[in-house]
Amino acid sequence: MYYVKAPAKINLTLDVLHKRPDGYHEVEMIMTTVDLSDRIGLERREDGKIHILSVDRFVPTDFRNLAYQAAKILKEMYHVKSGVTIKIEKNIPVAAGLAGGSSDAAATLRGLNTLWSLGLSLDELAQIGTKIGSDVAFCVYGGTALATGRGEKIQELPSPANCWVILAKPTLGVSTADIYGSLKINQIEHPKTKQMVEAIEKKDFVQMCASVGNVLENVTLKLYPEVANLKDQMQKFGADAVLMSGSGPTVFGIVQHESRVQRIYNGLRGFCDEVYAVRLIGERDSLA
Repeated sequence: MYYVKAPAKINLTLDVLHKRPDGYHEVEMIMTTVDLSDRIGLERREDGKIHILSVDRFVPTDFRNLAYQAAKILKEMYHVKSGVTIKIEKNIPVAAGLAGGSSDAAATLRGLNTLWSLGLSLDELAQIGTKIGSDVAFCVYGGTALATGRGEKIQELPSPANCWVILAKPTLGVSTADIYGSLKINQIEHPKTKQMVEAIEKKDFVQMCASVGNVLENVTLKLYPEVANLKDQMQKFGADAVLMSGSGPTVFGIVQHESRVQRIYNGLRGFCDEVYAVRLIGERDSLA
């Protein structure tokens, strides 16, 4: 079985500019990868079928699974006769705002490109990824990037300043469609995207912390008090910056000094089951 890494992402910024004629929202966001990854195993099948294996009961094993969709699109586009068994070992929480499903799909695209000897470039795989979901193109590349359009237009950025990231997911699910549907675009305060790009390029940790922002956060916090409480607690425990990722419900804290990481982790574990202390990766070559 051929294994591929599928890391989670966080949004350092997430801005919504307007609603497009096609019904999607025009976004501008800075995403970066963290060292919390699913593991995707791929094994060639001679019967031509696509089969998903996962012990996680929240992971669909049919056409709803984005990794399944990735395999199906590649198979049909390039007339591949072989099938594949896709084994998904989940470490990224499901429906958490961390692009776990999108990263699984991206890893499947990269892995099948090798397994099926398709010879496609990352740019070609990312373009195919846009047919599956808005975050898949970014996840094909990994690293750090400014994403625009629906999230599929990717401009590579350097890795941010080294730091720790503490992720905490409350035991609830959030509908991305509901959050976007409740967003009042004419009332939002836009995050400091340009300042964040500068902070990343200069590896300025203080400016990075001062520039985080997510226009979906206020919507989710009002609808889900548990998320607001989690953010408050993480700030009280001493994270340098705290923000919700994507449409939630995961909240992350950026921490510069390792000595503070364990204290924040332990404090959050007192009332939240899913807490992770990981490094920020932020580099494209981290997917091997």
